[in-house]
Amino acid sequence: MDSSNRYVLISPCRNEAGYMRSTLESVVAQSLQPALWVVVDDGSTDDTAAILQEYARRYPWMRIVTRRDRGHRSVGPGVIDAFYAGYQTIEPSDFEFMCKLDLDLELPPRYFEILMQRMADNLQIATCSGKAYVREDGTPVPERHGDDTSLGMTKFYRTACFEKIGGFVREVMWDGIDNHRCRMHGWIACSWDEPDLRFIHLRPMGSSQDSIYFGRMRHGYGQYFMGTGPVFMFASALFRLNQKPYVLGSLAMMWGWLKAALQRKPRYEDMAFRRFLRRYQWRALLLGKRRALTMTGQQA
Repeated sequence: MDSSNRYVLISPCRNEAGYMRSTLESVVAQSLQPALWVVVDDGSTDDTAAILQEYARRYPWMRIVTRRDRGHRSVGPGVIDAFYAGYQTIEPSDFEFMCKLDLDLELPPRYFEILMQRMADNLQIATCSGKAYVREDGTPVPERHGDDTSLGMTKFYRTACFEKIGGFVREVMWDGIDNHRCRMHGWIACSWDEPDLRFIHLRPMGSSQDSIYFGRMRHGYGQYFMGTGPVFMFASALFRLNQKPYVLGSLAMMWGWLKAALQRKPRYEDMAFRRFLRRYQWRALLLGKRRALTMTGQQA
């Protein structure tokens, strides 16, 4: 593997025994395997550790980092804390690309090869991904993420850009803030809905803690923290009315935002970022996301 194709995967995980073999096997089957895969076991109490050791014995490019059990799953800041426990074990300059990868996915076989080729073809792309689908009665159904974001469960980065934006913030909306910080630098954050880049999300978005309704409320709070305004938040909730759980999922998102606003919860402290975000969101509402991105030269 030449230096331009060297990528590292970093996977924070906790109690993923029910899903992880699918991800492990789909990474092993990649047309271009990673130079290194760091898996951070964030205090698992199921068979996760044993499965990881099984694969680490078979594949020398796997490294396991074990953290103590905190007693519960912690999404958002906890996931990023675990990610950085792995990140600090590598020398980032050794890899042109890096990816924060969850262990509840099924990836197509040329996934990373195609992403690296897209980034080689367009040096303005800082971060990218494919699109997430879930199976409903055996049929893949899209989770419906915007084209202006790389997805948090498989966030593929040009390493130099990741360092330039300061990495991930340790807050709930870390996987939205980083995309907009890339745009602030004039770079592209994007995802593509194409057959060779569609992956299966074995655990539906927002369902990893307590319930899917709690996850939707957490998403609403995260949007509030990031700086999303009420009009854009309402439009986002409307957009998801016909996504399961129908209506109630959108109401839970809106309530998460409103509850945080009523309680005057703290927001992301970077005011320049929040001004940039609001301008971008108003353009997207008035002109559509594609045109809003094209106007800034940030359409992949």
